[in-house]
Amino acid sequence: MNTQKFINSFILFFLVFPGGISQGFLTVAVPYLLTQQGFSVAETAGIIAIGFSANLWRFLWGPIVDISLSLKKWYWISVFISIATLLLLCYASFGVKGILLLSIIAFVSQVAATFTLLPVNGFMAHCIEDSKKGIASGWYQAGSLAGVGFGGGVGLWLATHYSVIIAGIVLGAVSILFAFSVLLINDIHSNGEKKILQEIAVMGKDLFAMLKVPTTLFVIVLLSFPIGSGAAANLWSAIAQEWKIDSNTVALVTGILSGLVSAVGCIVGGVIVDKWGVWSAYLGTGAICAFITLIIAMMPLQPIVFIGGVLVYTFGIGLINAACTSVILFAIGKKNVATKFSLLASLGNFPVVYMTAFDGWAHDKYNSRYMLLGEAVIGFLSVLLLIWVLQKMRNKNLIISSL
Repeated sequence: MNTQKFINSFILFFLVFPGGISQGFLTVAVPYLLTQQGFSVAETAGIIAIGFSANLWRFLWGPIVDISLSLKKWYWISVFISIATLLLLCYASFGVKGILLLSIIAFVSQVAATFTLLPVNGFMAHCIEDSKKGIASGWYQAGSLAGVGFGGGVGLWLATHYSVIIAGIVLGAVSILFAFSVLLINDIHSNGEKKILQEIAVMGKDLFAMLKVPTTLFVIVLLSFPIGSGAAANLWSAIAQEWKIDSNTVALVTGILSGLVSAVGCIVGGVIVDKWGVWSAYLGTGAICAFITLIIAMMPLQPIVFIGGVLVYTFGIGLINAACTSVILFAIGKKNVATKFSLLASLGNFPVVYMTAFDGWAHDKYNSRYMLLGEAVIGFLSVLLLIWVLQKMRNKNLIISSL
């Protein structure tokens, strides 16, 4: 792909917003609607986990973006498909008998949502200065999480006060509005001189070369562990009634306010990365997330605890998401970006999937307190183990120190 002049990283906030809207509607609005229709928390968690698992497979369509069309064309295609599948989810029946259908539609909607991120990954890798990729990661994650907050909060409010279909139409319109920000960037084209098979062969060699690097192998392990997974965020709306929270408060706290707070967390996380390096930032913010979850688990089930706890928890998610993006950018370089970024990002989403399923099981088996306690303990143990591994690799000069 050809290069271009550097862009303001703030643009990334707007570019990823549409994908966040789709994810937010699934992880905030849908869980609340499902439990109100008689679904158990475990059943709800299963549907959300299946939908979110689309993030695990986006490395399969990463090569498509790398070897065909331009980044702008792929961006517009993916945004329109994301909107179409969001509307399809809104038209689906939320009856208990429709678990299979809902799971399929949820998965397809998130396949489309993840596709919107691939062109943005390319813009970020090629058009952001290396010294500013920490803050760029912050804006990238801020836009995504703000979109999640908007899609979840506004989507839930519209669904409960008007209809699910109205919610889908409004969210689709906002997605298009934010997508117009791509017009501020010069397009980046794939190398049309090479044949597709030749491009795939070169890509494969580049990918395997990356996987042979000890630093990259450590990143793969790092991203696969349940550090700061934020899985409880996918179930807050489903279990909010245990804190005696009504639907309006759920929409405000888990949606709009969480989106704003997480966006701030992402920006702060980006600054932390640029100042302290990716390893310290990732493991440090992961420990913070575990500590926050532990505190919430120990507090009484009161409305003020839910409101404050969810917002602080969300701030922690923002911190580690910025660190996660920076870790990935640190490992992939600038060749075949969509493929390599999506591969590592897929691994980064794996803990969210299995921890969401775990949280749903723990809730129905025990209660919300033990669900949160389990997530916190697992997070702490993972951080301690990887600090030990990192130190061992440093002693043997097997890992690259981050800037």
